[in-house]
Amino acid sequence: MANGNSSGRGRRGARLNGTSPLEELTSAIEEQVDPFGVTTSMLNAQAAWLMHPQELMRAMTALSEDVLALQTHVMRRAMGFESEDVVAPNEDDTRFSDAAWQESATWDIVKEAYLAFTHRLEDMCYETPGLSEKERRRAAFWFRKWLNAMAPTNFFWTNPVAMRKFVDSRGESLRQGLQYFMRDLQAKNVRMVEEDAFTIGTDLATTPGHVVYRNRLLELIHYTPTAATVHAVPLLIVTPWINKYYILDLTPKKSLVRWLTEQGFSVYITSWKNPGPEMASVSFDDYLREGVDEAVRFVCKLHKVPQVALAAYCIGGTLVATYMAWANRRYGADKVPVACWTLFTTLTDFSKPGDIEVFIDEGSVRWLEQSMAKKGYLDGSEMASSFRMLRSNSLIWHYFVNSYLYGEPLPPFDVLFWNMDTTRMPQAMHSFYLREMYLNNNLMKRDALTIAGEPIDLDRIEQPLYAVTAEDDHIAPWRQCYRIRKYVNVNAPVRFVLSSSGHILGIVNPPVNPPKRSFWVGNPERNEHFEHWQERAKKKSGSWWEDWVAWLRPRCGERVAPLSPAAPGYPDLGPAPGTYVLEK
Repeated sequence: MANGNSSGRGRRGARLNGTSPLEELTSAIEEQVDPFGVTTSMLNAQAAWLMHPQELMRAMTALSEDVLALQTHVMRRAMGFESEDVVAPNEDDTRFSDAAWQESATWDIVKEAYLAFTHRLEDMCYETPGLSEKERRRAAFWFRKWLNAMAPTNFFWTNPVAMRKFVDSRGESLRQGLQYFMRDLQAKNVRMVEEDAFTIGTDLATTPGHVVYRNRLLELIHYTPTAATVHAVPLLIVTPWINKYYILDLTPKKSLVRWLTEQGFSVYITSWKNPGPEMASVSFDDYLREGVDEAVRFVCKLHKVPQVALAAYCIGGTLVATYMAWANRRYGADKVPVACWTLFTTLTDFSKPGDIEVFIDEGSVRWLEQSMAKKGYLDGSEMASSFRMLRSNSLIWHYFVNSYLYGEPLPPFDVLFWNMDTTRMPQAMHSFYLREMYLNNNLMKRDALTIAGEPIDLDRIEQPLYAVTAEDDHIAPWRQCYRIRKYVNVNAPVRFVLSSSGHILGIVNPPVNPPKRSFWVGNPERNEHFEHWQERAKKKSGSWWEDWVAWLRPRCGERVAPLSPAAPGYPDLGPAPGTYVLEK
């Protein structure tokens, strides 16, 4: 996103170029009442259709054809005849999976009427004349969220499953659902998993290790080696600070760090501090210097080696990409303390960040900054709610229906527990991140950012890169992540991987037999389009973890005796998972 003026709220953008006092007042009211443009974007789309009557007539003609087909379907089902669905639910839409929606003519008609109008209205949003592509996407997003909320499955009297459960349980399902509703109302959140479903350090984050370094921003965990020998170059993983680190150390079977130790790597991971108001002024520069740079230099010193292998996940990868550009400038390409680096589902070019863009423009960022100024931070639950809204059917309405209408208890799901275990973000750092990355997209511009005293240019990065993305990632779209190849130095070897599944399960993807997932892998040329890379990439069955380890081994040196926690002078500050991860 180049700037905030491309939003669907024209008056807000005009204010930056000089407007009347009335327009400024109107824009100010919009920012306070509707900072994310929920109402204004939908009204803009409706107004655009009214201003283009010919296009509107063609759309209405297409809708009338759907209505005619629906009427025919209704008549056939009402008379007891078989009839193919006018609109079939998408493969991943489980709302109408119960047999009642197909076997009962009444419920089939309700389902088809909803789907027919929903699909046609969504198509109209994406085809709205007179609006920019971004404005159409914004309007379509909020129309889709409203249509999802109005689904018949979300209401007791139009949900045959809810009514059946009510009868079968003699009202117990609805009574239990009311209790769950009151519980979530008090928590101001639709829960996906119970708060006490897991215990960190007992059920999750159980890989043995020790905190070996701690400062005001992070704890550094060293996992106890399990192999007789390890690679001489240690592996340091930088996690996102918007979530707890243990997504990479869930249960033993899903733990990436446990698996890496078994493969003979000395593994370190960052566990970020959960900041409070006292850390409001902590900056992006601080996260780079006191976070990544200090962790890298500490691990090098502890192992008495000149370099580490560096890996990072999501927003942690954006920080590491910035660090790599910074380090190549600060230390020089031949003295960077990083032998190779890896990115897991990481954006560096934010020009097309996916659906998350609906929450980010000049007005919404200004509103968030005002909110953060009052508290000194952005609460993690606010960020989590935004991400859940991106997949509202599966992450909101599914739990709304199952908890409140069906009265079913929440299943203990480790990934969802981690997802609900949110962290805060310091005001100064998060404001910088939103503005310089999302709004201004300055990371991909040559020397547009000055970080910790150094102008940043990704083209200075010459170290080998392994970049992993996920096919169904809605937070960091893989085609946008692919663009890192365009910006790092032409001499930097890049191996690009596209994993099946989404932002989490595409990464938390352990090798299993038989294989459940697959991935595509190839070495793209610097200016090669993603479609050309995809055409020649090799598809492999299984987990990309094994491909990554094969890439890491020759870059992590010979095998040596592991650094033992029992060694004299080993900086043991307590057992893993540490203390920062437990902060609420």
